[in-house]
Amino acid sequence: MFTLSNEMLMLIINVLCVAFFTVLLIQSGVDKLLDWEGNLSWLTGHFKDSPFSNMVPLLLGIITVTELGAGLVCAYGVVELLVFGENTFAQIGIILSAVNLLMLFIGQRIAKEYAGAAVLAIYFLLSIVSLFLLI
Repeated sequence: MFTLSNEMLMLIINVLCVAFFTVLLIQSGVDKLLDWEGNLSWLTGHFKDSPFSNMVPLLLGIITVTELGAGLVCAYGVVELLVFGENTFAQIGIILSAVNLLMLFIGQRIAKEYAGAAVLAIYFLLSIVSLFLLI
């Protein structure tokens, strides 16, 4: 009977969690870059009645940079876990992911988009669990 060691199972779990955030954040950031005007238009309407109404382009830029940055750090974190058996970049990437999700969550709550905020809460919870597993 084939069984994996606890260490190997933890490595697999950690790689899968960090890879999830790699895909999530890089895809989201690239989407924002490729359809900047569409995202800006939608978000401008989304935040028209909020305190962020005049800052949408700046905030979209900040979110895009943090998504891409966190995603790239997570991508290197996957490599670091698999090649070097270290988790420093994976931890930093997950922390940056959580910060990015918190920024998105704040925006959704202020815009009173509660369904979107609920989805982000699930991602945020996964980031906290992932960080805990990387200890």
